[in-house]
Amino acid sequence: MGSEKSMNDLGNFDDSSHLQPLNPRSLFMQPSTSGPDDVQDILAATSHRPWPLPNTHWTMTQRWNDLLFAHWPVPAAQITPLLPANLTADTFDGSAWVGIVPFWMDQIRMHRLPAIPGANRFPELNLRTYVREPHSNLGGVYFFSLDAGNPLAVAMARIFFKLPYYWSKMRIDHCDNREFCYSSQRRFAKTPAKFRARYRSLGQASDKQGLEQFLTDRYALYTADPSGALFKGNIHHLPWPLERAEAEFELNDLPAAHGIHLPDTPPLLHYSRELVVYIWALEPLPLPKLKTAAAPVPVPKPL
Repeated sequence: MGSEKSMNDLGNFDDSSHLQPLNPRSLFMQPSTSGPDDVQDILAATSHRPWPLPNTHWTMTQRWNDLLFAHWPVPAAQITPLLPANLTADTFDGSAWVGIVPFWMDQIRMHRLPAIPGANRFPELNLRTYVREPHSNLGGVYFFSLDAGNPLAVAMARIFFKLPYYWSKMRIDHCDNREFCYSSQRRFAKTPAKFRARYRSLGQASDKQGLEQFLTDRYALYTADPSGALFKGNIHHLPWPLERAEAEFELNDLPAAHGIHLPDTPPLLHYSRELVVYIWALEPLPLPKLKTAAAPVPVPKPL
């Protein structure tokens, strides 16, 4: 892969969580020269969205950096039992899709508030699939887990967004001018959840139609609380700037830790240099209507 580091160099999970400085970026990853780059312009660009922006203010903004999409097709019947009762698996060509998404985020802040000290820059690793909510038939992302290297961010996300975040020991290194070495190990986990991979962009733009659009053009997340109540969080971003990618996975315990069996086939891989994301507060969704029982038939009294 053109790097002097071996995969074994990622094995030291005893280091404290950190993020290696990755700037200035390599020349092969040129910043986008088109498209809005400030808050108002990004929020005004909505022609690509399947439904309008909410009328309320966004709650949080983040920038996602050096992101890998790794996707595998799986039978919908395998995913359905793992979803909340009022979500259905969204499929493409008859298959549900499971994604593993390592990246690092920065520029995190709440609406009208300054950056959060100590929680503004850290790695994150997502295990996700794609769903529809039957009441509205709107598609979105469902997260089986989200690992993050910052305990404050994990606590806030669990409280305010009801998402299954886990505090993990994480590390991302810029191995050479185009390759990233990523490692994660979940803390205090009863079931092992380790992840080690190398990935890189091939510097070639990827298609944004068909399957790629299905996997990445998602503008809502769905989550449920322990009682089964379902919530929707609206999301907004520009279309993903996708590039073709390569990756090697040395360890990947995440799917098995959540009851998912990935097929023994190469994943579909995409890289994205950066994307600014806006997130709205959760909205409670209606529970499925239960059929009411018919009125009992009175039993005649004996004569």
